[in-house]
Amino acid sequence: MSMTSVLDIDPDAPRVAIVGRPNVGKSTLFNRLVGKRLALVDDQPGVTRDRREGRASLFDLDFVAVDTAGFEDGSDESLSGRMRAQTEAAVGRATVAVLVYDARAGITPLDRHFAGWLRRRGVPLVLVANKAEGLQAEAGLNEGHELGLGEPIGLSAEHGLGLADLYQALAPHLEKEPEAEAEVAELAESDDAPEPPPGPLKIAIVGRPNAGKSTLINRLLGEQRLVTGPEAGITRDSIAIDWEFDGQPVRLVDTAGLRKRARVTEKLEKLSAADTKLAVDFAEVVVLLLDATQGLESQDLRIADMVLSEGRALIIALNKWDVAADQSRLFNGVRKALDEGLSQIKGVPLLTCSGATGKGLDTLMKVAFETRQRWSRRVPTSALNRWFEAALSRNPPPAPGGIRIKLRYATQVATRPPTFVVFGNRTDALPASYGRFLTNSLAADLDFGGLPIRLSFRGGRNPFNKG
Repeated sequence: MSMTSVLDIDPDAPRVAIVGRPNVGKSTLFNRLVGKRLALVDDQPGVTRDRREGRASLFDLDFVAVDTAGFEDGSDESLSGRMRAQTEAAVGRATVAVLVYDARAGITPLDRHFAGWLRRRGVPLVLVANKAEGLQAEAGLNEGHELGLGEPIGLSAEHGLGLADLYQALAPHLEKEPEAEAEVAELAESDDAPEPPPGPLKIAIVGRPNAGKSTLINRLLGEQRLVTGPEAGITRDSIAIDWEFDGQPVRLVDTAGLRKRARVTEKLEKLSAADTKLAVDFAEVVVLLLDATQGLESQDLRIADMVLSEGRALIIALNKWDVAADQSRLFNGVRKALDEGLSQIKGVPLLTCSGATGKGLDTLMKVAFETRQRWSRRVPTSALNRWFEAALSRNPPPAPGGIRIKLRYATQVATRPPTFVVFGNRTDALPASYGRFLTNSLAADLDFGGLPIRLSFRGGRNPFNKG
């Protein structure tokens, strides 16, 4: 990745300053916006290594992104004071400032201090709640309203979620002149570029205590790598193990068992449950291991729902299948219970295996790789809109009050999980049932069955329409 000079950045381009307290994900958002066209501006007068600039884009918006040091209070002579001076300089030149806070940590006193400081600068502000994926971020997302800066935008800079919402917030400040139709077509097809080669398959093994998770991993590895035994809860921590399956790299994560919340009383048990959730957050594919001798319990459904809410690809495996009684009836019963209990997502893979004998483990790993591939897949724009037009023809949007809702365009804004935005007018009047229809059609028609799909609707401007 080459360095560029100051001349490579248009001095008249709009500037977006990314600001906030330390460790909220500002640099991750910066890297997401500059992408492969990263152009650092460094070692020039007035710019320290604590402030980076780069050419950035978000759909059809082109601008200069400025990554600032974490804002801390301090005297002008102190290190934190010099960092603040760099942030002040960045905000002073900015067209718009993006104030980032950590949705999982919620609003802190420093966030409030920084919000007040920015308001006094008079620069247009966009409030972003980063790390907003998953249920545990909901409270922090709502806390953002306390800052009085408008609706916080839920975003995951690491996973690329929420970029369409960020686009809508930035667009009024960064409007561009319409360009040629050929460039619009080129932009619309730019998301068809091949994805970078995947890294190791990151797979977490979760489930209730004593479901046989460590035994299963030991069988996969062919060695007694993890302590096992009949006592529930032997594994207290998440343990990452690098491994290979058929020459393909894998990072296995064995986790402590998730118990019902009422039973999580000891501090150690609370840490184990939190550690499991952290492992899920960093996984790509999560295998929920069930004890076939005990069947499916309500806690299993809660774990599955948590995994899907985090946007992870889910596989459910019935372990100890070699000692299960009435196998056909058991399998069909679990399948039916899953379809009813996870009604929002149909067709989550259900497999059988035995950690003790190794039967079914090759199939489990092959399905995990295949599921990761589908979870990471980007649908070509042309194919996506052929599906979209066909879906609208089969079931046109309703016309509440006799006024027609027009849906114009669909685009995939992220993968992992597959995330789509539909643009149109009066989208706020669409019933939830129509959103479910489109989501189910996406899953069935474009091979996303059994995966968490994010689908949202937006009115106003279409990022692929510059006219």
